[in-house]
Amino acid sequence: MFTRAIVRKPCKNMVNGITSADYGIPSYENALYQHSNYVEVLKKCGLQVHVTESNEQFPDSVFVEDTALLTPSFAVITNPGAQSRKGEVVEMEATLKKFFPTIEHITSPGTLDAGDVMMVGRHFYIGLSKRTNPVGAAQLIYLLKKYGFSGSTISLKSVLHLKTGVSYLENNYMLACGEFVTKTDFGKYHIIEIPQTESYAANSLWVNGYVLVPKGYPRTLSLIKREGFSTIEVDVSEFRKLDGGLSCLSLRF
Repeated sequence: MFTRAIVRKPCKNMVNGITSADYGIPSYENALYQHSNYVEVLKKCGLQVHVTESNEQFPDSVFVEDTALLTPSFAVITNPGAQSRKGEVVEMEATLKKFFPTIEHITSPGTLDAGDVMMVGRHFYIGLSKRTNPVGAAQLIYLLKKYGFSGSTISLKSVLHLKTGVSYLENNYMLACGEFVTKTDFGKYHIIEIPQTESYAANSLWVNGYVLVPKGYPRTLSLIKREGFSTIEVDVSEFRKLDGGLSCLSLRF
């Protein structure tokens, strides 16, 4: 169970964020509204939400998940794979010092976006992507072992981050799409396969018994409900325009 979350308000400069999507330029006003609603949903799930102010220096800084990995025992400040995002970790570390007495770091030449890291109990799956390299993954696995956790790597083919295509919903359930449906690494889990036409919804988010699902993906919503989960639809369409999803917008701990 989670008790807290950290988020950062969108900045006006988000219109210049990194993206491979073709959904147009995000609306800052709509993004503010959607982000505020996202915070209220987290509160509904029982979380105390620490909201940090926007930073115009970093267009992508609303996606706080990539800057740190939070475990039950310690926090890891990452080294983001995109050059324009590396400076985001400075403020994040200052924020995390309020909550975590032990903070570790991923250092160059290792790179790691925490959007590539999926926690399943005490094991962490780490996607090797354009943003997370083998050196960064090896550093993280070393740190995890140091504190009694474990980690393993998974090579990605066509998605930005590991959690772009797969999400752990607890109780041995995993939501997956595309290349992740048949991954041998996930063979022991109950896979909820969603259609490729709703691939964006693979980044759904379990929070304290609820599953947050992007608004507008009825098949995925139905499949998750069929397994007995309580769901909340959340509109994050403006953040999709910047390759961002539900998990990207917060750090839960």
